[in-house]
Amino acid sequence: MTELVLSCLPKTWLIDIDGVIVKHNGYKENGELLLPGVKEFWQQISEKDFIILLSARTEEMCEATLSFLNSQGLRHNVAIFGLPTGERICINDRKPSGLVTSYAVNLGRDVGLGCLRAIENPDL
Repeated sequence: MTELVLSCLPKTWLIDIDGVIVKHNGYKENGELLLPGVKEFWQQISEKDFIILLSARTEEMCEATLSFLNSQGLRHNVAIFGLPTGERICINDRKPSGLVTSYAVNLGRDVGLGCLRAIENPDL
């Protein structure tokens, strides 16, 4: 189990769709399949947080994909489709207090989010 120990401040989540939330390319095979632990992980995300979904899927897949995610109760604020398939790089500044303001978690493809837990620490 990987634990992210985070502050209680509102957060921005950048979450890939294929291979993290749903089975990679599942929509091309037998239809969308939600991966293990995704709903439980989503329940850990505060309502005050901002969720940005990322995907290399084409813009034409946007409506069907988001409809499926909505039917599963997975909220988001923004979804960006048509991204390149290469690396995604997040660059941010550290707060003067020393609070780290950027994390990256690389999961195995189609493992789901059951191996990841977000914990808020009020002392951060």
